Amino acid sequence: MADDTFTVRRIYRAPRELVFACMTEPEHLTHFWGPTGTSTPLEGIVVELRPGGAFETTMVNDTDGSEYRMRAEYTDVEAPRFLAWREVDSGVLTSVTFVDLGDGTTEVVTHQRGLPPEYRTSEARAGWQTALERGVIYVEDLARQPKEPS
Repeated sequence: MADDTFTVRRIYRAPRELVFACMTEPEHLTHFWGPTGTSTPLEGIVVELRPGGAFETTMVNDTDGSEYRMRAEYTDVEAPRFLAWREVDSGVLTSVTFVDLGDGTTEVVTHQRGLPPEYRTSEARAGWQTALERGVIYVEDLARQPKEPS
């Protein structure tokens, strides 16, 4: 059923390796993971970047302190081209493709399937959009920072 899928394409003004690192390293994820109005503390993030490895986040509502824990297992990891994970509780399968556009930019295609009804609402999709936008801002800010001399 088409309603149980969600696909978003974004162009990042940053190299693919940086975008991939930001999506797979807790010290980056803590800065943007989750929709506007939430934070994701570093100690609430687990990344075991391999097929069968854990991917877990604990998002905290900035207003009331309530927590939402996402537990998933990586199903595919092909750095820096592709990631996929399946959420343990909902069964949602998320795949992320990172395409080097050859000009220092990266297209990121995020696709979810198997979405339960509560993930299909306009509010849930808007939340995903704000999380993705937070990621774009964070990654592009990093890409603009001067490089350290070697």
